[in-house]
Amino acid sequence: MSLKNWLEAAETKRQVLVQGQVVPDPSRCVQCGVCTFHCPIGIDIRRHAWIGAPVTDSRCLTCGECVRRCPRGVLSFERTNLFSNSRFTTG
Repeated sequence: MSLKNWLEAAETKRQVLVQGQVVPDPSRCVQCGVCTFHCPIGIDIRRHAWIGAPVTDSRCLTCGECVRRCPRGVLSFERTNLFSNSRFTTG
């Protein structure tokens, strides 16, 4: 991987972390609760995984601890368009 590709990948990862949210794959979740146990602010991530809903709690730090700790790879970051510029343009 060239330096340019590495820098582009790092920038994409940073943008996902800043503009993204944690998204579960409920078909892979076994409700072990490891994600909730390791959430530093106590969000019930397991419940989100159970119902298959993204973590939209405003307290979420997007620290990635739940994603990193999940033993089955249920959780991932996905970019949202919550802060996209198109929302704020006037027509």
